[in-house]
Order: sequence, then C-alpha cells, then structure tokens
Amino acid sequence: MKRKTISVLIQLSMLATLLSGCGSANPDTAQTEAPNETVTESSSVEETSSESTTEEAEPGKAITITYANFNASGGNEATLDSMYQAFHEQNPDINVEIETIAMDDYFTTLQTRIAGGTAPDCFEMNIENFAAYASKGILAELSDADTTGLNQTALSAFTYDGKQYALPENFSTVVLVYNKDLFDQAGIDYPTSSWTREDVDKAAEAIRGLGDNIYGIYQPVTYNEFYKVAAQYGGSLVSTDGKTFTINSEENIKALQSMVDRVQKTNVQPTEEQMGGMGDWDLFESGRLGMIPTGTWCFNTFTDACDFSWDICVEPGQTSKATHFFANALVVNNDASDEAKEAAKKWLSFLASSDEAAKIRLDAGWDLPALSDMDALSSYLEITPPENREAVFESLDSLVLPPIITDYSQMSDIISDAVSKAASGESTPEEALNEAQKLCEEQINLQ
Repeated sequence: MKRKTISVLIQLSMLATLLSGCGSANPDTAQTEAPNETVTESSSVEETSSESTTEEAEPGKAITITYANFNASGGNEATLDSMYQAFHEQNPDINVEIETIAMDDYFTTLQTRIAGGTAPDCFEMNIENFAAYASKGILAELSDADTTGLNQTALSAFTYDGKQYALPENFSTVVLVYNKDLFDQAGIDYPTSSWTREDVDKAAEAIRGLGDNIYGIYQPVTYNEFYKVAAQYGGSLVSTDGKTFTINSEENIKALQSMVDRVQKTNVQPTEEQMGGMGDWDLFESGRLGMIPTGTWCFNTFTDACDFSWDICVEPGQTSKATHFFANALVVNNDASDEAKEAAKKWLSFLASSDEAAKIRLDAGWDLPALSDMDALSSYLEITPPENREAVFESLDSLVLPPIITDYSQMSDIISDAVSKAASGESTPEEALNEAQKLCEEQINLQ
C-alpha cells in the first residue's frame, strides 16, 4: 500500500499557519487524563503533494480515497496497515492512501488543508473538536453508514443537531484504581460500585493516617476533572437546552469545593510541594497512594510497575455517577465526491465495527473498539490485572461528555483558569466560578 504522509518540507512551510490552528481542546496534562503525548512524531517516510488524489469511480474501475489519522502515530502505523490490508482483500476496488500525522500537528494541518480545499476524503476526529467541525458543515452526514455492531452509547456521542456525523473508532473510560494493600493496612473495605464521593473521602482519610508520606487519593483540580465532578453533583456547565451557561450553579460550587478540600482542608490529596516533583502515576506506582481515578490506558503500565495488589471499580459519584468518556471518531469530508464518500463510508465502517479490525486492534493492545458485542471483547476481559475489568464497560452506563458548543476551546480556557485559581487558593470556588460565568457570558454566544 502506498502510504501518504506529510513531508518535512511541507510541515516547515506551514509552521506560521499551524500556530494559530484548531488543536485539541484538552488543556490538562496529568496522567489521569487521556494521553496525547504518546503521539509525538509524524511518520514521514514519503514526500507527498497536498493535492487530493481521489479518483472518480467508473463502472468496474477501482477508486482511490485518502484517509488522515493521528492515533496510529508513534507505534501503530503497522497495525493500521494490517487493518487496511484486511479491508482491501474484501474490497479490492477501493484503495486507501493513509496519511499519519502527529497529534501535535494534526488539527492545525487539517484546518489549513480544509481552508485550501485539499482535505482528505475521510479522517480521524477527537471528541473535543467534533462539534466545531460538524457545526461548520465540514463533515458529511453518516446516517446511512453501516453501524451494525457499534456500541450505541459511543455512537450517540457523535451526533450533532440530531444527525450522525461520525462513527466511533475506539473508546476508553475512567475508573477508580485502588491499592488493595493500603486498604488492607488501613483495615477498610475495598471500593464498590455503590460508593459515593463521601465514601471515598472516608477511605482516603483512613489511608492518609497510615503515614506522613502516604496519601488517600489523587484527582487533579483541573477543567476536565471539574466538569465530571460537577455532573456527579448534578451540575453542568451549560443548560440542557444549550442556551445559557450554568458554570456558577450551586451544584458546581459544591463540586469544586469538594475537590479543593481534599488538598487544602483534609490533605488526603498531596499539594504540589508534597508531590516533590512526582507525577500522579509515579505516586501510585510507589505504593504511597490509595486511590486514583484514571483511564484504562494505565493498565499495562501499572501491571509492569506496581509490586502490590491493585484493582478497579466504577468511579463513585455523589447524587449520580458520572465518568469520562474518551473516544476518537471517523468522519467523511463533506466536500469529497459522491463516489469517494461511499467508498469512505465502507472503509470507516470496517475500521469501526468489523470483527477483523477489532481483532487486529486488540491483539496489538492498541485501544478498545467501540463494539456492542461483548463476545468480541472477551480476550480483553480475560487479561489480569485488574480483576474487575467489567467495570470498564459498566462505566459506559454513566458517561458525561463535555458541552457540545462551537467555542469549546475558549470556554474550557476560561474555566481552566478559574479552577486553577481555586486550586491555588487565589480565589474561593464560588468566586472563581462566578468570574468564569461572567467571562463566558461576555465572550461566548450560545444562541
């Protein structure tokens, strides 16, 4: 297969434009959140023109489409190629030229090419930027695509204005990971799916009492964690009808206060000074941290690094459960030809939901396909630790998604700054969220 990639010369010539492009909206870098840092380099092995190579299909003639992605960069290029080879065997009349671009460059490069009319026929999209692209008419509607076998919760995450504009490619959730040895030493029961945040706080205090350098929990006081905890208290950042901001609601203030109190009041969570330059995963791996809400991408690392027993459960909530849902989607360029769109839908449906692609993905240990058939994911459930891998799928029943607004990046920046001020003690949670509410109302139009 011919692999299309962005050449070094093209990337350098775009640099000035890329700096102002539309990148990932995730402002947080803690390891508790979905890692972008694993995607660090473009797989530039061939120089390519930025001109589209899509061929118009004729009866009995093969068509070539272009596909851009970021998720394969940094180690899974061969895995993606294997998926293509399996697809091409079944669809010999469809050739796919794959373009793999580093995450750091992906969205700025994509934006530049969309503006220049040279965007690929189909491409990968993250959940943070999905609404912005769908709202601008960039994405083709996929209501007639084959969605057989896809998890309906994951599928529904990629609708806009009641229409399907993407297919979920993969997913991961956040669970509560806990050190069983520390729970045993503290003489307390292990967490269960019925726990609330209050139960977590009680356990964290018991574990904190085991020693000056042992802590109960680590949950970063950041934007991404805040909107999730807000949902656990029954709050949200935007009203149900999407017309007003609700950032400084009573529920949200309680949520942020609970996060800050763990550091500033009970100190069951270490301060930056107490961390001593360690990362949150480092602290857990050292055996000095009782609990950490983090993503399923930690499993392999913790299996190798932890010399103590650990397991997981569905992340506890308060008035309701809520957990993060990280997913990448597959989309079709609305400006592609009709023939290219049809070919692209077949390719993307194969990537998202075919048994062949799922097996290749799971065998490579890449990520989880968003399938509804649990039998197809049985090999994943059989791997230990953790013993309770079923919690990954149970978490799908309590997902919370970031607000779907076109100015998502601006909103998240404003709230990130407010949450940071509350975390440092510069402002109280109420003062910080009042200021964020005011700024968002002044600078962002939700109508």
